[in-house]
Amino acid sequence: MPEARSYCTFDLVKDSSRRLRLAFSVVLIAGMGVLFTASAIAEVKVRSYDRGKKTERSVSGKSGANGVTGRATGRHNLRGREGRPAPEDDFEPGEILVAQMPRKFQANMVTLKLKLIEKITIPKLNLEVMRLRLPKGSSVKKMIGNLNARYPSGIIDANHRYDLSATNTRLRFPRQVAGWSKVPANCGKGVRIGMIDGAVDVRNPALRGQNIVYRSFHDKTRNPSQDGHGTSIATLLIGKPMRNGWSGLLPGAQLFAASMFEVDRQDKTVGNSGGLLKALDWLISNNVKVVNFSIAGADNKTVARALKKARKSGMVLIASVGNWGAKNKPAYPAAYRDVVAVTAVGRRNRIFANANQGRYVDFAAPGEGVWVPVGPKGQLGDGTSYAAPFISVLAGLRVAQGQRADPEILRRSLRRETVDLGKRGRDKVFGWGLVKAQPSCTTD
Repeated sequence: MPEARSYCTFDLVKDSSRRLRLAFSVVLIAGMGVLFTASAIAEVKVRSYDRGKKTERSVSGKSGANGVTGRATGRHNLRGREGRPAPEDDFEPGEILVAQMPRKFQANMVTLKLKLIEKITIPKLNLEVMRLRLPKGSSVKKMIGNLNARYPSGIIDANHRYDLSATNTRLRFPRQVAGWSKVPANCGKGVRIGMIDGAVDVRNPALRGQNIVYRSFHDKTRNPSQDGHGTSIATLLIGKPMRNGWSGLLPGAQLFAASMFEVDRQDKTVGNSGGLLKALDWLISNNVKVVNFSIAGADNKTVARALKKARKSGMVLIASVGNWGAKNKPAYPAAYRDVVAVTAVGRRNRIFANANQGRYVDFAAPGEGVWVPVGPKGQLGDGTSYAAPFISVLAGLRVAQGQRADPEILRRSLRRETVDLGKRGRDKVFGWGLVKAQPSCTTD
């Protein structure tokens, strides 16, 4: 007898909601929540309900990482990055990433005084990236220019840093959730979803006992990142049903959670391109076909090449558009054509004020007033980070049900389930519009 699989299918919700940010219910758990405070728009501090030992890998919710503080600040006019360089200038000091270099390059590394920190190999993509240390006092940009002139066929870039795409959270009173029905614990069984984000506390009550595999890809010389943001995204994706009736979007799905963030010597939480590449390799090796990115950073040549190869190999990549503001530069990986870009809306169909805008925006999903079950009480979070998981679970369902893992196929299928917002047709603010769906689980 064939094994019964329970999926969560989605139907178009045609009614409008006065509070669209609550059109898709997420986990609301009695006795848990999150406290976010910030001195700048994107500085997020999370007080976890518990603090435990650092963990690199956990299975089935048996152990987890510690929960302290995750923050992102900036030093220019990009919202959420006050006190930090522009994205293209925000990279690991004294480091570069190179790929597809000619054989003679390794021999020339001695002359150039470049030291190999590590090799990041993604066998299934036939890609090897070298992370190199520059001579003391060398300019990253000048070295990149020098190497590009010498080796024009190579892929050479800085080891760019990324932000977590969440912003301040404001305390609000819970409202009746509309448009998202209660789902059983096995909704999504057979679905496999990956996420590349911050650390995840698998001991969180919403994740305890869930089908989650977790691994941190922080540099061995640094501590792993804190777990507030990553735990929030993980619970949105697969948090288990609670007594009050709320749950994650697909509680029966299996989640492969990879952390690319770490704490540097200045006690700041940072994530870089090298960590992203290692996390991507791990997900590929586990045959994960759908990956959620709730991060934002600069265009990086090595990451762009890896994601293009990943898409061609049969992966669907979904990313939040970022929270830098409407008139600022595109945020990556969302701005790559190989990635499905998701923006956030709030009540009355209004775009989230800090959301990036551009021609690369594909769809909108709720990203204001989203409950995150981290901490002793319930509280609502804002940011494009919270919107991306809604599209990721839809992609996971479709792939599990036989749809080919391809971003263009996903875009075409989701366009039939959108409500057009803003200018008619696709626009730079909402993309094709708000994806509205109501789940119901079936057994086949």
